[in-house]
Amino acid sequence: MSAIPLPVPHLTTALNGPLLQLERHLLDQQSAIEGWFRRQWQQTSAPFYTSVDLRNSGFKLAPVDTNLFPAGFNNLNPALIPLSIQAAQAGIERICPTANQILIVPESHTRNTFYMESIAALQDILQKAGFTVHLGSLSEEITTAHSIELPSGRSITLEPLERVGNRVAIGDFSPCMILLNNDLSSGRPAILENIEQEVVPPLELGWSKRLKSDHFTHYRQIAKEFSELIQIDPWLIDPLFLQCGEIDFMKREGEECLAKNVAALLKSIQHKYDEYKIDKEPFVVIKADAGTYGMGVMTASSVEEVQSLNRKQRTKMAASKSGANVSKVLVQEGVYTFETWGEAASVTEPVVYMIDHFVVGGFYRVHTRRGPNENLNAPGAHFEPLAFAEPCIAPCPEMGPDANANRFYAYGVIARLAMLAAAREIAEYN
Repeated sequence: MSAIPLPVPHLTTALNGPLLQLERHLLDQQSAIEGWFRRQWQQTSAPFYTSVDLRNSGFKLAPVDTNLFPAGFNNLNPALIPLSIQAAQAGIERICPTANQILIVPESHTRNTFYMESIAALQDILQKAGFTVHLGSLSEEITTAHSIELPSGRSITLEPLERVGNRVAIGDFSPCMILLNNDLSSGRPAILENIEQEVVPPLELGWSKRLKSDHFTHYRQIAKEFSELIQIDPWLIDPLFLQCGEIDFMKREGEECLAKNVAALLKSIQHKYDEYKIDKEPFVVIKADAGTYGMGVMTASSVEEVQSLNRKQRTKMAASKSGANVSKVLVQEGVYTFETWGEAASVTEPVVYMIDHFVVGGFYRVHTRRGPNENLNAPGAHFEPLAFAEPCIAPCPEMGPDANANRFYAYGVIARLAMLAAAREIAEYN
């Protein structure tokens, strides 16, 4: 295996549906695309890690969410771990060249074993990359070292963070780099303010401040630049969106703005559907402009659906993770997913994981009880890891986009475009 990981691993899939003409075009333009990405990373450093939720409708392939604090490393295929290790080495050497000690700051919900499995997998990757790694908890409940045995057979130890002058530490362990895996939905922790150690990602990129509308504004510009490079309609890879300012679902304030934006966006989507002769009903996704975990999300295919929300629906939309009040919403073009998994043909969407500027794998988010126009990041979802395709080790354009070696090249390209948008977000704060 090469000392430097390939930009995109080549993966297998159970999907055998219609393929995008776009995928063929991306394969044909591979040399120009990879050269363009190399120039972009020279200008703007990639985030340390990123995950991107994609939707593939067969006529459109676009990101719908970009996470700077990914939780799902336990769902990656074990065959991809060597690639993750190499990418982690490259990323940490760039951020903190002398680092040999890293502190991961996880979420505080220690009872979520699925999340703790992800932290255990992330810690394992960094340890195998040659670093000493401790887990420093922000939870007030963690006052001494607290070990947790996990269903996988792994175990992790959470330790209380200490502030020592302008540094954070755990006893004698004073790391070079603080790796946040806590999205700061509850706010910026005082213990991490104004420290001399490198905090990755920056505190400013937590959900206490970050807005999805800012991210997709960056993505819109990147999609435009990229589309000019390879001569495609940017809409094929870019979800339309509008932002609503102040809104209060419980007091029913700001509903006129929401209804107006929903109507305008549905009209814009229908215009593109007419242009491409797409016989589908347009829909939008209304989501909290700040927040994650699939909370504060609803879909609508008419203005009436928004105007007639009942109390239960408004209560659901009024709060995001950690009980944070939803005061701004993003109205985003709904992108159908026509990918399915297994004999039951369960609806699914790919989630792509990246460390530094390398794609290191991903998984399918599968939901047996939801449809192609619904949010799949919801209770009841399960995950199917993606696996290496053999024997190919590089894209093979002559084999066609449905070949195992090529199937996910397009996914890696679009995911990296979203990661570049996140990189430009981060650059604004540096």
